[in-house]
Amino acid sequence: MSAADPAPSFFTLFRPRPGSAQLRWSLWAVLIALVAALLVTLVWLAGRYEASQVQSKLERDTADALTDIRAGLTRNVQSLQALQSQHPPAAVWKSEAAGLLREHREWLRIEWRDSTLATVAFVDTPFRAPPFVRLGRGNAQADVALACANARRVSGPAYSGSYFLPQLDGLGLEVMELCLPQVTAGHLTGYMIATYSLSEILAGLVGPQLRRSQEVAFTEADGTRLAVHGSVRRGSRVFTAQQLLDLPGSTMVLRTDSWRGAPDLFPNVLTALVTAMSIALVAVLVLLGKDMRLRLRAEQDLADALAFRKAMEDSLVTGLRARDLRGHITYVNPAFCQMVGFTAEELLGHATPAPYWPPELADQYHTRQQIRLTGQLAPPREGYESVFMRKDGSRFPVLIIEAPLINAHGMQTGWMSAFLDISEQRRVEELSRASQERLQATARLATVGEMASLLSHELNQPLAAISSYASGSINLLKAKAAAGVGADADRTDPLADIEVAMRRIAEQAERAGKVIKSVHDFVRRRDKDREPVTPQVLLDAIMPLVSLQARKLGVRVQVKLKPGLPSVLCDRTMVEQVLLNLARNAMQAMDQAQVPDPSLVIEVRKAAPVSPSEGAKGWLEFSVTDVGPGIPEPIQERLFTPFFTTKSEGMGLGLSLCRTVVEQHGGFLGFEPHRPQGTIFRFTLPAATTMAAVPA
Repeated sequence: MSAADPAPSFFTLFRPRPGSAQLRWSLWAVLIALVAALLVTLVWLAGRYEASQVQSKLERDTADALTDIRAGLTRNVQSLQALQSQHPPAAVWKSEAAGLLREHREWLRIEWRDSTLATVAFVDTPFRAPPFVRLGRGNAQADVALACANARRVSGPAYSGSYFLPQLDGLGLEVMELCLPQVTAGHLTGYMIATYSLSEILAGLVGPQLRRSQEVAFTEADGTRLAVHGSVRRGSRVFTAQQLLDLPGSTMVLRTDSWRGAPDLFPNVLTALVTAMSIALVAVLVLLGKDMRLRLRAEQDLADALAFRKAMEDSLVTGLRARDLRGHITYVNPAFCQMVGFTAEELLGHATPAPYWPPELADQYHTRQQIRLTGQLAPPREGYESVFMRKDGSRFPVLIIEAPLINAHGMQTGWMSAFLDISEQRRVEELSRASQERLQATARLATVGEMASLLSHELNQPLAAISSYASGSINLLKAKAAAGVGADADRTDPLADIEVAMRRIAEQAERAGKVIKSVHDFVRRRDKDREPVTPQVLLDAIMPLVSLQARKLGVRVQVKLKPGLPSVLCDRTMVEQVLLNLARNAMQAMDQAQVPDPSLVIEVRKAAPVSPSEGAKGWLEFSVTDVGPGIPEPIQERLFTPFFTTKSEGMGLGLSLCRTVVEQHGGFLGFEPHRPQGTIFRFTLPAATTMAAVPA
């Protein structure tokens, strides 16, 4: 419907008289004038509104810039106070002041002056040439003195008025001075003076978003510009905002200018509306086309994702099965079908009993499934084992891992299960079990061999002693027979010596029996019968054998026994074998090395407690020290290895068994070099705390 259609209806209704055409055109003129006035008013109001918005934004930006400048100046004052807080020496002060100048481009110089304004130290900015080279620092002494006088009066930071500072390049800077008094214990000790560049204050302390779109400047009260920074002029209209920067001792005006073009006026509102509607329609069509392309792309991505998921499920060797909350099978993957031998069509929709359940276990599985479906018992996270039946009737073990099936809304819609055929794992476990049994049988045979070697090694010493005593007795009898029954021969009766030898033979035979019993218990890994034994008794038992071999090899034996030592709780026979074995090894090592003056020291003393809890229990330390050639480093690593020996006739079991015996008593057997030469073997045994201390 056009704009001219209502006019005939209007005039027909009122039936204008002839000559009313002029009135009609007048009314149209008035209507057009009113619409034009309305449009002009709207445009004017829009322009005023835009200008007011720009001016308001400029006022806010100027206030924010002023706040930033004041905050930055306050932080700078705090930095200067921190610089002089520790009263550093001049060299340290210069280093820290140089660091501050690298962080604050608005500072041209920092000076340290005493209470008479004499300069103690100063540092210039590294970002430009020294600022006071052309006129010297004395030219600004009046401004510095005025600022410091104000600072001393207000007991705080004060600023000087701005002044122009010429530079060597023909240009200059507008600067001002900051004076900060330093007071110690109520007395003025000096001043910190910082020279500010007004242009660098605008560049460093005003936000960059303000400088990109506006021009900021410091001006005097009369409008004289001191420093300017920001964008160049663009547009025909200028908007200005001013804020007063009132500093102690100095006052400046912060001015912000923003240039804008005149607001554009659209020539035809109706055309604008039609154009806007057309643009909106085209935009809707474009958005619909874009949405259609996005939908097609999403559908393609969804199809690809479904195909990829299907490919993954088909390639899995793990069986997957999904059931709803009633227990009906809703999904199975090919691996599960191949596992049980049924097709997916034969399994989908099935409830209890499942066709792959063994008939003899169907009731048990049905009960377990009902408990699972009611949610009374959550399935274990590590899964559980079960037995399934293939379509051909064969059984096979499976590992089942179940978890709730949660939909996109967070609600449980069923159960998801994963199945692993563990038939091969069971076969491997059976093979491993059989192999383990064979290894155990082999280990028992090795133990029997070890026991035989141990018996031969441990019985060698008492049997050798028995042989020696028997040979000595025979020799005494022969000597008696050869000497006759004369008076001189009767003077020394060999029967007493033979009686001693027979007693020794009986003792060594008894010792051999104890060795056999101890070794038998050791191989069977039974706890030994332990009893409290004094160290003196242990030494008395082995000293005859040690002395016999010592006389044979020419070794000097010394026994050191601390008085008041407690008894040790041990298997007496095995510990005697340890002492005897260590002593014999030491003497044989010295004899093999042809040591000029061989000596052997057997010492017993209290061992230092390892922890405070062991202090009450107590340990005794037994040590056997020789002066032999020592143990080479390559042999030290294998010294306690079974069947390792450096002797031509040794079996390599002595030290290994000694360590085993000591460790079974809870002690430790080790060795260390003896200075200047030789080796010390040490082992510890627990003290019998229930027994009273027995003097040596």
